[in-house]
Amino acid sequence: MTADEMIRYIRDTFEGVDAPEARGDTFFIYDPWRDLPDSRRMPFATIVTGDHEYDSASALDRPGAWRLNIGLTRARYARLFPTVPVDVDHRVVDTLLPHPVYAPQRWVCVVNPGAGTEALVRDLLDEAYAFAVRKYDNHRRRGS
Repeated sequence: MTADEMIRYIRDTFEGVDAPEARGDTFFIYDPWRDLPDSRRMPFATIVTGDHEYDSASALDRPGAWRLNIGLTRARYARLFPTVPVDVDHRVVDTLLPHPVYAPQRWVCVVNPGAGTEALVRDLLDEAYAFAVRKYDNHRRRGS
């Protein structure tokens, strides 16, 4: 799967998602009415297509390399990574890993997701989206 195919999949699968782009990266934010204040516009997933000064661990400067990042609930992250992995090579492809920068915030990543991670990635995207919807609905109910 290419980055463009993954972007299309997320846009076509999940309703109410805004997908702004910046510096070649795409941020998937559940905001169906486009009424969230900037401070609440947190993505549930991102696609990163190049290295940045704060994150070059996945060596996305390689031809065709890109990374899908997914924010998870505390419980789901703990089931996937009950202990902190050591010596993680974030350059490996088609392997679910803790995010090189945002793992403490319960983010995971996959460089060039493929056949080995496709089903898991879809499940995690479903869960991350559902969590984003719950947070949005809670925010609207509180009127904040």
